[in-house]
Amino acid sequence: MEQSVQPVMPAGVDRETLRTEVQSKYADVALDPGSGFHFHTGRPLADMLGYDLFEVDRLPSGTVESFAGTGNPLGMGALRTGERVLDVGCGAGMDTLLAALQVGSEGQIVAVDMTEAMLKKTSAGAAALGLSQVDTRLGYAEDLPIEDASVDVVISNGVINLCPDKVAVMREIARVLRPGGRIQIADIVVHLPISQDARDDIDLWAG
Repeated sequence: MEQSVQPVMPAGVDRETLRTEVQSKYADVALDPGSGFHFHTGRPLADMLGYDLFEVDRLPSGTVESFAGTGNPLGMGALRTGERVLDVGCGAGMDTLLAALQVGSEGQIVAVDMTEAMLKKTSAGAAALGLSQVDTRLGYAEDLPIEDASVDVVISNGVINLCPDKVAVMREIARVLRPGGRIQIADIVVHLPISQDARDDIDLWAG
């Protein structure tokens, strides 16, 4: 028997207000990572999530101290030399730089984030390691600043859960992937139904 599929309704929060609150929080993580947050950060978090600490310790300390992911997208499969990779919501750039080391100078990493302080950390980390294959771009997950069918792999870490319209994000990911491309996404998944009232409460999103 066929079951009807209910449409996915975007959360009814003001997107610009939510973006402003999220940008403020993650600017704090970039600029003052030692101040303490309600989520784990830094090298201890990388260890908790199963990253290879030998590889993590190759990165600039400023990159690692502002890491605030929810999983390890690179643990889902190694990237190949020469691939073009998009990091959606790159943050301070830990996954970006690790990806750049995997694809080598023949590849490219396009790192997109909406928080300028985080994007500056990514650029600084790439410069410190001499990774000219890293291209940082200011932008949103729902409107990615990258060409159609232009990347082999999309990675993301703890970002899509912060976007009210996840269908729009996934459409954008599908748009930029080349035929045969793949996604490696680590994020928060809620297995219980959430009421529309809760989904529309911006304090729950920003908190």
